[in-house]
Amino acid sequence: MSVVSRLPQLDHGGIWLLELNKFHADAVQTEQDRWLKFFTEGERLDPGALPTWMHTDEMKQAMSTLKAFSDKDRAYHAYQARQNYLREQRGIQRHLDELKTETEQQRAALEQARAEKEQAQAEKEQERAAKEQERAAKEQERAAKEQAQTRAEQERAAKEAALAEIARLKAQLQDQTRTH
Repeated sequence: MSVVSRLPQLDHGGIWLLELNKFHADAVQTEQDRWLKFFTEGERLDPGALPTWMHTDEMKQAMSTLKAFSDKDRAYHAYQARQNYLREQRGIQRHLDELKTETEQQRAALEQARAEKEQAQAEKEQERAAKEQERAAKEQERAAKEQAQTRAEQERAAKEAALAEIARLKAQLQDQTRTH
């Protein structure tokens, strides 16, 4: 099978099938070889130092078209690179925002837990203070009962002393009435 197959030619052109992987010529001998070599090596050619087989008007125009496509391709890739960079930056920023939100939520949860702990401690302190007041009130009540008991004993002792004094005075009075 040949490198070039020609389909029927029309009045204004023709269709050619080129199998570039089968083309292996070092020297250009025909116009067909020139085009095949251009299609296989055109990307690697230096526009400032073209080989002699490229010095035709058609090849210069083809090289100009290839350069325009390459420039557009480079511009397209630069644009894609910028878009990829911006997408990555947005992704990084979104991730940072998510981390910041998560950190703020964790900080708020920690502060709420700390506030709840402080409130629980305050409630325990109030409870302890209430128990202390209750104990103090019971102690005062006990002291008041002891004072009342002591007063009652003092009053009883005073009554007993008064009764003893009355009994002594009665006995003395009876002794004096007997002697007189």
